[in-house]
Amino acid sequence: MFTIETSSAQETGQLGEKLGSLLGPGDIICLYGELGVGKTTFAQGVARGLDIEDRVTSPTFTLINEYYGRLPFFHMDAYRLDSSAEMADLGYEEYFYDGGVTLIEWAEKIKDLLPPDRLDITIDRVATAEDEDRRQVNLWPRGEISPRFVEELMDSVCPGD
Repeated sequence: MFTIETSSAQETGQLGEKLGSLLGPGDIICLYGELGVGKTTFAQGVARGLDIEDRVTSPTFTLINEYYGRLPFFHMDAYRLDSSAEMADLGYEEYFYDGGVTLIEWAEKIKDLLPPDRLDITIDRVATAEDEDRRQVNLWPRGEISPRFVEELMDSVCPGD
């Protein structure tokens, strides 16, 4: 596990942007965290890192939003799903294995569908009275692919550590 702290929504988005610039075809990012912790802000940053110019919004009601930049970006939100079967009905595999980047908010709702090669990211509030926007971002590379870009990300945001 790797941990990075951010002190504002802007920094959380910038971290997502840096990660997005490192992602390649087929990469899957799974986001975990409470409501309002910054998952969509992070996803918006990932989209910027993929050179997406469209306004990125939470797909809470549509479940999947598609964007196109350097790579296709499939932004999913499993919050409203009652079971993994509902995601299966949406044809999730077409997105996971279509050569784009897939980011899933509330990934714990479909954990039995997640591929072994992915990056799990948990965003937690670690706010203090003086700094209510502070977040702790924990990155867990899973499988063969994600350690590559996590190491690059850590080198770029924590040089010399």
